[in-house]
Amino acid sequence: MPRVTVIKAVSSGELAEVYAIRRRVFIEEQAVPEEIELDPDDADALHVLAREDGRAIGCGRMVAHGAEVKIGRMAVLPDRRRHGIGALILKFLVEAARERGCRKAALHAQLHAEGFYLKYGFAPVGEVFEEAGIAHRRMEREL
Repeated sequence: MPRVTVIKAVSSGELAEVYAIRRRVFIEEQAVPEEIELDPDDADALHVLAREDGRAIGCGRMVAHGAEVKIGRMAVLPDRRRHGIGALILKFLVEAARERGCRKAALHAQLHAEGFYLKYGFAPVGEVFEEAGIAHRRMEREL
């Protein structure tokens, strides 16, 4: 059984792995423009990296805004999707937000992923909107 670990990505090598996954999933697969995908929030974000037996397979980030965090850039490589990797990343980020004393987590879910976030306590807020040419909805949950 492969072993998956989720860690805070802090070294330059770990951050390079995070950005490589985001490039593969968002820029190459989903055609998100690079200037939108890589944004100023990256400098202040907590980045996390999921590895399976040493191979980088997923990532996510959170940015604190007072008592609220915004979770985003959740991505898992295509061959490892639907194996619980996203859930591990999300749980890690939610726990990290709690440890920081944040009271609420928000995110912009791609519509196809809304059901995934519902399973982890996030509720839709407001109308569907377009971000980087992809339909999204804001979702929130109390921590």
